[in-house]
Amino acid sequence: MKFAQMFVLAIGLGLSYRAAQAGDWPQWRGPERNGISQETGLLKEWPKEGPHLNWQVKDLGDGYSTPSIVGEHLYLISNKGMEDESAHALSVNDGRVIWTRRLGKVGPNTKQMPYPGARSTPTVDGDLVYASGSDGDLACLDAKTGDVRWHKSLRSDFDGQPGMWAYSESPLVDGDVLVCTPGGKTATLVALDKKSGTVIWKCPLPEADQAAYASVIAVTTGGVKQYVQFLQKGLVGVDAKTGKFLWRYDKTGKGPANIPTAVAYQNYVYSASGRGGCGLVELKTKDQTVRADEVYFNRKLPNAIGGAVEIEGFLYGTSTGGLQCVEFTTGKQKWQNRGIGIGSICYAERRLYVHGENGEVALVECSSEGYHEKGRFSPPNPPTRRKGQAWSYPALADGKLYIYDFGTLWCYDVKGKTAAAETRVTR
Repeated sequence: MKFAQMFVLAIGLGLSYRAAQAGDWPQWRGPERNGISQETGLLKEWPKEGPHLNWQVKDLGDGYSTPSIVGEHLYLISNKGMEDESAHALSVNDGRVIWTRRLGKVGPNTKQMPYPGARSTPTVDGDLVYASGSDGDLACLDAKTGDVRWHKSLRSDFDGQPGMWAYSESPLVDGDVLVCTPGGKTATLVALDKKSGTVIWKCPLPEADQAAYASVIAVTTGGVKQYVQFLQKGLVGVDAKTGKFLWRYDKTGKGPANIPTAVAYQNYVYSASGRGGCGLVELKTKDQTVRADEVYFNRKLPNAIGGAVEIEGFLYGTSTGGLQCVEFTTGKQKWQNRGIGIGSICYAERRLYVHGENGEVALVECSSEGYHEKGRFSPPNPPTRRKGQAWSYPALADGKLYIYDFGTLWCYDVKGKTAAAETRVTR
């Protein structure tokens, strides 16, 4: 990709930035990459028509990205056609586009499984934004202007091998390091200096593996910090400092759609896929080595591509039977309810926010005692999705719920501050 072909659409030169704070949603699955927000003072129940819609923006482009939100600005990746995949900065006040930066073209999908489009979530770290395109174009951007600080191609720089739906991972920033998953035999996982893009280590797994569609998480157990990733052949852990391969658990990696990001709790890690099944491993450490022992395996636990969250020792997520609650360390199901069906999920203040694949949004009390729905609505003027469903995850920041669906973005007030305000709908 030639950066001379890249462009910046600068609207509003007064863009400012700041470090992420408690009310922000700066990356994939929120502040701690676990789907959990620490916000308080949110609505406990929604009106019949749903929370107040602050604004709606259309025609942002195609794809399945989730927004990241820091302060007054929102960051998103979308594509227009197959040759133009871009990162965007928008105003949280009205959805106005501030800048746009082309990343590259859309990554190829197999003819049997054609769902091409942008799907990664930008990672915001101080004055920088890290955006990963579906064809493997990884760019470090200036949060204020969108200017490129550095760029890597996961395909050409690391001999990367994505799966049949191209690249979907959202990069992890951990201290001074950026971690991502090119896949392949040269650098299945790689750690880069976040400021310069310089390679710190490459991890070629003993058994070569393609990148799947989940995102890396950081886990520390027994004094050993590691990066855990769900690849095409299963779940793996590598040493965070050196990139040394530590362990593999392959039972949940038997299906093609290894999409949900792993969930860590204490010394346990949960992974799941629709066809591969659902498994929990316990990480046991001795002399700086780590072993992953299976605790349980079950095909009927939360396994949808919308992920799951761990709250007080219970796992909440969806499957074909709807939303369910499961004891994390035993796999025992406490309850299941059809609700709005399969969906993506996040959590805040004793409530689960569920964005259904059918486009509906529900608020559910987070309780191991049973299913208690506290509101449901359908966002107005939904887009024509062509192929696929409403697969984008919800995002929660500063009392606002953001729902993105194939080029349309809605911003809802879930703190009840603007009930009398006028809704803005642009384009």
